[in-house]
Amino acid sequence: MIRVLVADDEPLIRAGIRMILGSAADIEVVAEAADGREALELARAHRVDVVLLDIQMPVMDGLTALGELPRAAPGARALILTTFGERENVLRAVTEGGAGFLLKDTAPEELIQAVRAAASGNAFLSPAATRHIVDSLATGRSASVAARGAAARRRLEVLTGRELEVLALLGEGLSNADAGARIHMSEATVKTYVSRILAKLGCENRVQAALLARDAELDGRD
Repeated sequence: MIRVLVADDEPLIRAGIRMILGSAADIEVVAEAADGREALELARAHRVDVVLLDIQMPVMDGLTALGELPRAAPGARALILTTFGERENVLRAVTEGGAGFLLKDTAPEELIQAVRAAASGNAFLSPAATRHIVDSLATGRSASVAARGAAARRRLEVLTGRELEVLALLGEGLSNADAGARIHMSEATVKTYVSRILAKLGCENRVQAALLARDAELDGRD
């Protein structure tokens, strides 16, 4: 069983998440927290596998709790569950060890998939979250547009033409299924291409690859 802690200051949100995850035979919600500090205490006490963290919580916010989670519950993986946030919040959620970034209107099956992916040690970012993160992080980055573009294009030289085509669709934030429909490729084949692209580029997740696609000005509509 995958042991999950849900941390959100809204009881109705917690109840909804518990109901969704309870429908999966391999997932058990073992604790709920109303703030980040309580989440850390319960994560330690219940030896959880996955923590669902809201960003905006009293006492201690989700991002601060995310940074302290490895000390409180080594091995636990965190999924950030929130509404659209400010660029700085999104950046911290991605760079401080979060296993995924999900929006609160995420489909139930996608939430279950994300928990399973996190428990397996993989990162999960929904297509909607990917689009939001890429758009947020693409704004206000320090290096010049020209310099970023040149550096990104050099990194992409290791990719084949088909891999570049798939990468361009990642840059649009498309899911594997939607990307496959666009270029007449099965979802499983797209997934294989995505794994190959991440490995070749040394990217940890789809967001990093999507940012490279944006910097290189790849266009999946060409």
